Amino acid sequence: MITRVRAMKPQELAAAAFRLREIGIVLALLVVVVFFSIRADNFLTASNWQDIAQNVSIVVVVAVGETFVILTRNIDLSVGSIVGLSGYLVAATLAHHPGVPIEVVALISIAVGVGLGLVNGLLVAVARIPAIIATLATLAIFRGIHAEITGGKNITAYQLPDRFLSLAASKPLGFPALAWIAVVVAVIGAATLRFVPWARDFYAIGSNPDAARFAGIAAARRVITAFVLSGALAGLGGFLFASRFPTLDSGAATGFELTVITAVVIGGVNVFGGSGTILGVVLGAVLVATISNGFTLLRLDEFWKIFFNGFAIVAAVAIDALVTRRLQEALRRRRVALVSSQPQAAEA
Repeated sequence: MITRVRAMKPQELAAAAFRLREIGIVLALLVVVVFFSIRADNFLTASNWQDIAQNVSIVVVVAVGETFVILTRNIDLSVGSIVGLSGYLVAATLAHHPGVPIEVVALISIAVGVGLGLVNGLLVAVARIPAIIATLATLAIFRGIHAEITGGKNITAYQLPDRFLSLAASKPLGFPALAWIAVVVAVIGAATLRFVPWARDFYAIGSNPDAARFAGIAAARRVITAFVLSGALAGLGGFLFASRFPTLDSGAATGFELTVITAVVIGGVNVFGGSGTILGVVLGAVLVATISNGFTLLRLDEFWKIFFNGFAIVAAVAIDALVTRRLQEALRRRRVALVSSQPQAAEA
């Protein structure tokens, strides 16, 4: 009698792990909502949730681009500086040239992000500088350029045209316009990773860079592409940031990269590359934004927001490492079981 071994395939194991992670985020979000609804009187009001939706929209847009980079086993620490610089350039353009169409200004902001993302990509893929070092340097460089451009001055909402300020305030079908933009970006990002061949290469490169190169994947080109996409979406995030927070100076979006990376890591994107979903990133961003909003309503010190982001990153990385070890152990047991069943099949 032959004993058949029923084991999940590697893809099925990974998919099950992602589903559990995403379900866990949803459950955590429910707990957070219940907690803050009890502690803060105005937490469940429609206006407060509109505010959360607007804030999380910017995080989602930038986090989708960050996801592309982390999937390749790299990281982009400069996204906050790109958001701040491109956002200021948007505001400065409209302040001095109020007749410029909003769509043109958005394209300018994205183009700035593309250029800065290309710089990051070339430093990592061509100059072979570790991503954490390269983007830490460009974080400071881009912020320095931003400070030089501002010259110590700021731009206020009074200097910007109403048609731009109304973007963040508008609510098509009762949903903030910024949130609609984030939904579109997230859907396109998810579809790209799911169906576009060159985007699937991000997973292969992150899982095993050497094997990806041996398989004929243009790893350097793909890494540059990931950084360019991250820069482009950070540029778009700068445009949205300027609309949402129209008073900008050299400190705009300082520390924003920590919020983005927290959302991505909590959302289940493995910091060691090769695994993650856009759905998880969106859920992670919503969780981070909801907790931040709750902290604000409870008037907790800014320290606790920063502490939560740091703690969440450490916890998420620890969970990723644990899940990875469990998956590897499950796959090892599966291989052993299959090998041990082959002699029995031969005897039968």
